[in-house]
Amino acid sequence: MEVFDLVGPLYRRVQRKIELDGAEHGLSVGVRAVLDLLRAHGPLTVPQMARAQSISRQFVQRMVNDAAAAGLVETVANPAHARSSLIRLTEPGRAAIEAVVAREHALLRGVRGDLTGADVDTCVHVLSRMLDLFDGVEP
Repeated sequence: MEVFDLVGPLYRRVQRKIELDGAEHGLSVGVRAVLDLLRAHGPLTVPQMARAQSISRQFVQRMVNDAAAAGLVETVANPAHARSSLIRLTEPGRAAIEAVVAREHALLRGVRGDLTGADVDTCVHVLSRMLDLFDGVEP
């Protein structure tokens, strides 16, 4: 529970920082999340993105619509399922998310302390196991 006690406030603060930074650069937190997911995994359907983020399809669809209106994503045919189109990044979308990620990485490099790669690996390991524990929880 000590991990959750730290992760909750950290998550909310980071989300708020992303909101502020995103607003400054024209991206909401939700659009940023969609762009980052597509950057990491390539074209996906809205249901796939919703499952990956453990949030509702309706919310993801609204974020996809916002991103599409801004020219950051586009809809393409899905060879695996005719009724569920794939969403993919456009070049402006790729440029936008890469710029956001670069700014975030630069900010996070400012973390104080003597953290090692092993410390980060251990943290990721612990958080991954905790996430696995709650894998079946619906959004």
